[in-house]
Amino acid sequence: MLLNLPPQVLIILAFCLIFALTFHEFGHVYIAHLCGDDTAKEAGRMSLNPIVHLDLLGSIMVLIAGFGYARPVPVNPNNFRFRNADFYIASAGPLMNLLLGIIASFIYGILAQQSIIILAGVPLLFLLKLFVIINFNLFLFNLIPLGPLDGNSVFPQFLPLNLKKRYQRWNIRYGAYVLAGLVLLSIIIPNFNAFSWIYKVSMTMINGLI
Repeated sequence: MLLNLPPQVLIILAFCLIFALTFHEFGHVYIAHLCGDDTAKEAGRMSLNPIVHLDLLGSIMVLIAGFGYARPVPVNPNNFRFRNADFYIASAGPLMNLLLGIIASFIYGILAQQSIIILAGVPLLFLLKLFVIINFNLFLFNLIPLGPLDGNSVFPQFLPLNLKKRYQRWNIRYGAYVLAGLVLLSIIIPNFNAFSWIYKVSMTMINGLI
């Protein structure tokens, strides 16, 4: 739980989280623009200004659990110029976090060869590793194919057409409730966390890069 970290680490990490979520949403908006839909751009969302992207509850979730979300990007499928544009747009956010995590991992590898750098009384390598974990967590969490998460537009593209339609109908009716239920159960049931696999996979990814 990230709130257990020292105050100075939380302050620096908050900026890292804002950075990660902002680039995540910017990725969605920019790819939507490339696919012909400027709905989000006209709403002022094609920006690296975090204020236009952040969601209060989603940001608090990131601090508490290490994963979360920002404000959904509005899209109008009628403007899409390409087939499967929804897949490309949905994939852009998680892939942006994956890219940030990989870049930070390489920076970590370079700095690990140098003398220890201290930032606000905390080793920079420690903060970099947390930044990588956050981005990989966001990458994995947002690919869960439930409710409004990006995965609900990514996962169906790999299904046969009949299963894709059935899944999409099911997710529209029940996906958000299942996701909320998993979050609630993870909070109220001791020693149960439906999302613990996210951290484990993130650490496996990190160990392969650092």
